[in-house]
This record gives sequence, structure tokens and C-alpha cells, in this order.
Amino acid sequence: MAETEKFSFPSCDGMHQIHARLWLPQQPPRGVVQIVHGVAEHMGRYEDTARYLTEHGFAVCGEDHLGHGLTAEGGTFGYFGPKNGWDTVVQDVHQLRQSMGERFPGLPYFILGHSMGSFLTRTYLIRWPGTVTGAVLSGTGQEAGALVAFGQRLSALLCRIKGPDYVSPLVYQLSLGNYDRAFRPNRTDSDWLSRDQASVDAFLADPLCGFQPTVGMFRDMLGGIRYIGDPVNAVRMDQYTPVLFLSGDRDPVGSMGRGVRRVEKLFREAGCRDVTVKLYPGARHEILNETNRAEVQQDLLDWLEKKLPQK
Repeated sequence: MAETEKFSFPSCDGMHQIHARLWLPQQPPRGVVQIVHGVAEHMGRYEDTARYLTEHGFAVCGEDHLGHGLTAEGGTFGYFGPKNGWDTVVQDVHQLRQSMGERFPGLPYFILGHSMGSFLTRTYLIRWPGTVTGAVLSGTGQEAGALVAFGQRLSALLCRIKGPDYVSPLVYQLSLGNYDRAFRPNRTDSDWLSRDQASVDAFLADPLCGFQPTVGMFRDMLGGIRYIGDPVNAVRMDQYTPVLFLSGDRDPVGSMGRGVRRVEKLFREAGCRDVTVKLYPGARHEILNETNRAEVQQDLLDWLEKKLPQK
């Protein structure tokens, strides 16, 4: 049984405490996997994958971002801050990477980002190239630049008019609220997450999940998506860092696979030399909570083991 530690550290915003978790294998770890979670969820939802990886000798860690999970309790959910929110959150991700590197010096270190977490991870790879052994991008994508720019301008306008902590049903419907259209007639408004009804119901029943982000968070996130989609920034990644894409070919965030291929092309054109793409037929957004999660976990483990430095 894996040992679990819960701890906190000061956010780079200078105001909040970031809540984090660490799962430890029974034996000395052979590597570390840092998970970067997605929008309107938290690290507790990765318990199953974390325990799977600890059973195979990896330590697993992750933090609840600003405005999410235990970090947001008693505050505003779906809100990074009044300004520079994206930069602050990715710096918090980097803080955890540094502290875990100090705790496990010399161990191979991987980063796994899901959905919004994949966008944060891609930002991390640009900002701190060469500081991880490999990166896994789950449920990623890249919308057309004009659409992202429009959403960012609309969110920024509403920030000025209503304040950055305002929740706009219009902005939500144009973005996250639009993803279920492909699955009509749908049982819930979150069917796009997974074919596994129990997983969708658990998400809907979780009081720390499913909130609508503020316009400030949409502004910050869309700004981050524009940043990582710019080839000028993408070339700053370390070309020797291996990257694994894991997505369902029915994931609307990845434009049913087309968006994942766009990101793959962006990485390859940026010079990345080791890029692997796994698209799972019929699978939706939360690939680690899908009906074929055992297959996905095995593929993830196989890739991690192949990327461990040879002794």
C-alpha cells in the first residue's frame, strides 16, 4: 500500500498556501512523476493512477492550483488572481518540481499534465527546458489562433467591466459548456469527460469539481494557450526531452484527435526529436478515467520505463 503525504507551500502570488500530495512506493523510488491537473478538478482525482504508478516503483506528486481543490477552500473557486494568473500557476508547478528534486536528488523526473494541466506543462517546457526527463500530455489540443484570441479579448473585456472574479455563463457556454454537443442526446452535461458513467457521476458529486471558472481565469488560460501555440515560443523547448501524447479520438478538447495532431506537428517543427502519440478509439477527454484506463495506465508505464536512463 502506497504511503500518502499531504503538505503545503507558499504560492508565488505571496498570499495563498498551495496544497499538495505525495504518494510514495514501499521501496525506494526509481523515478518521480509530477501530475499537473486540469480545470475545475483537483489532485485527489488522480489517486488511482498515482497508486498504480507507486506499485511500479514511482513516487507521484501534484498540487491543487490556485482556485482549485484544497487550495481554494474558503476562497474563490476558478480564480487564479487579479493579474498574471497563468504565470503564477506555472511558477507554482515549478516550485513543486524544485522541492521534489531536492527530496529525490538524481532520480529521473517526469511531468504529466492533463487538459489545462497539459497547457501548463507545455508552458513549463518552454520556460524551464531540460529540467525533466520526459513529459506526458494528456487531453491536450490547440484551437485556432483567431478563436483563442477572440475568447481572450472577450474575457479581458468582461474583467474590466465586471471584475476578474465575475463568472460569465456566456463565456462558459462558448468554451467548456460547448463540449457536450458532440454527445447528444447526453445523460449529463459532463458526458464528454468519459464513457464511464460511474466516473462522470463521481465528478458531478465531488464538491471540489465542476465549478464554472471566472472570466479572469479564462483570460489567463487563453493567454497561456496563445503563448504555447506560438512557434516562436515552442522552439525554446529542449529538443531532446521525450514527449508522449495520450488522448481519446473522441475528445473535444483535442478536436477529436485533429487538435492533438496539430500540437504534435508544432512540437516536431520546433525540433523535438522524440514524440509519441497514442489516440484511443472512442475514448473521450479524461483518458485516465476512461473505460480503457487499464490499457492507458499500462501504456503510460511502458513509456516511462523506456525513458528511464539505462544503468
